[in-house]
Amino acid sequence: MTIRRLTAAGAAALVLALGATACGSGGGTDGRDDAAGADASKASGPVTVFAAASLKETFTDLGRKFEAANPGTKVTFNFGGSSALATSINSGAPADVFAAASPATMKTVTDAGGASGEPKTFVRNTLAIAVPKGNPKHITGLAGLAAPGVKVALCAKEVPCGAAALTALKAANVNFTPVTLEQDVKGALTKVELGEVDASLVYRTDVRADAGKIDGVDFPEAAQAVNDYPIAALAKAPNKGGAAAFVAYVQSPEAQQVLTAAGFQAP
Repeated sequence: MTIRRLTAAGAAALVLALGATACGSGGGTDGRDDAAGADASKASGPVTVFAAASLKETFTDLGRKFEAANPGTKVTFNFGGSSALATSINSGAPADVFAAASPATMKTVTDAGGASGEPKTFVRNTLAIAVPKGNPKHITGLAGLAAPGVKVALCAKEVPCGAAALTALKAANVNFTPVTLEQDVKGALTKVELGEVDASLVYRTDVRADAGKIDGVDFPEAAQAVNDYPIAALAKAPNKGGAAAFVAYVQSPEAQQVLTAAGFQAP
């Protein structure tokens, strides 16, 4: 058997090659950057996203942008009340990603083992009062919702917008009986659009998205009822690579710009 000796040049080349391999396997300090890159490279096929109703406009836009950046992907959304979506996920509904309007709702999924990894808060949202154009009842704050003859729509207390509304009303010491309790924020907003109620408590982002049909009234107690929005890939995601890539995209600077332009707050 012949043993060949490395020349000095050959040894140096070997050291450089080994060093490059080591650097390539290490990535960032905790490997997350490499993982995100790997996930992004796997983005293909259908991606099903269950998302809070208040994310409808922005996520629809982000879905188109994600598809453009990842040829071969097709994003399908199921928008609705976060609590109803969480129940569907826990009952086995096929989905890749869940974006909820509150940590408490997301917790029902994580507690059931439905999330893959730790959910990440990607935006925050606050409430506003939606009123018909021109604000015919001259509502200037939460106290106006309790005035005689004012009909108000709220989200059901199980829905994040409903829980936030109850927190704000308690902070303002305002009590009244709503004429309807809706299962998601879009339902409460529609009641104002149709003239069926004089006001509803919705998210500020919904008021902005519907500015052509309704007006909005800000109130100080909204600062005490801010909702964090968490997002997570799901443990039983049919498209795990696509799920991870979409979650990473929602947290990207490009997506964050779309969300903050719509009135969401950075986490």
